[in-house]
Amino acid sequence: MIRLAVRVPRESCELVLAELLELAPSGIEEQDVPENPSLIEYAVYGSAGELPDLGAAAAHVAGIPVDVFTQEIADDWHERWRDFHKPVTIAGKLHVRPPWLEAQPGVLDLVIDPARAFGTGAHETTQLCLELLLELEPQGAMLDLGCGSGVLAIAAAQLGFSPVVGLDFDPASVEATDDNAKVNGVQVKAARFDLMHAEAIPSAPTVAANLLRPLLLQVAETGFAPEVPQTLVASGLLRHEADEVAAAFERHGLRETGRRELGDWAALLLQR
Repeated sequence: MIRLAVRVPRESCELVLAELLELAPSGIEEQDVPENPSLIEYAVYGSAGELPDLGAAAAHVAGIPVDVFTQEIADDWHERWRDFHKPVTIAGKLHVRPPWLEAQPGVLDLVIDPARAFGTGAHETTQLCLELLLELEPQGAMLDLGCGSGVLAIAAAQLGFSPVVGLDFDPASVEATDDNAKVNGVQVKAARFDLMHAEAIPSAPTVAANLLRPLLLQVAETGFAPEVPQTLVASGLLRHEADEVAAAFERHGLRETGRRELGDWAALLLQR
């Protein structure tokens, strides 16, 4: 089995991801690069006949310079990768787990299949968003912008937000959100949405946007319709990026009322 990985600067990752999804529509693994937080690593898996063994090389994807790495891995990786997906408990109230692990008594149980799309609850940015969501009083509709596997949308539905909508550019994420919502027994409407080319960003009383800095700034520039949300949970940010993003949304009347930090990451609670 071959693992082919591409490391790309965070500010260009969405362009590269869109290009890679054309080549690997069944799914791409995403992870941070611990030794360099400014990079994102995308990886695909395949047999030696499906993927080339390039070793380490420099290349361009969507016109963006990237570093490419390939390595041979054991053929039983389908089973061993489960060891890397651990459950996480948020604020002692919500337990996010893969389907092969047991639920914990006394807390909300959220089951996410990590094989389908990005987002399992383990990443710091998702944990920070969930912490902020748990502190909110559910008031009407909630929109998960960039829903990935549906973690935030499903948690919102469990907490009592209704209706809940999840939007994502990746069709695999839309499908994964639908499937994970059914497993958890909640109603979430998932749909494909290209925020980079939208004339306006859909709104709801509460919006969660676990996106990277360039996409959050694009949301702020495009603006919401039909009206600005009452509450915006914004994450996907490195700590030093948080002030810039908070300022971008302040011109829409959304002011920072809370901030959470974990590791190199930050999440903002912005309210009108």
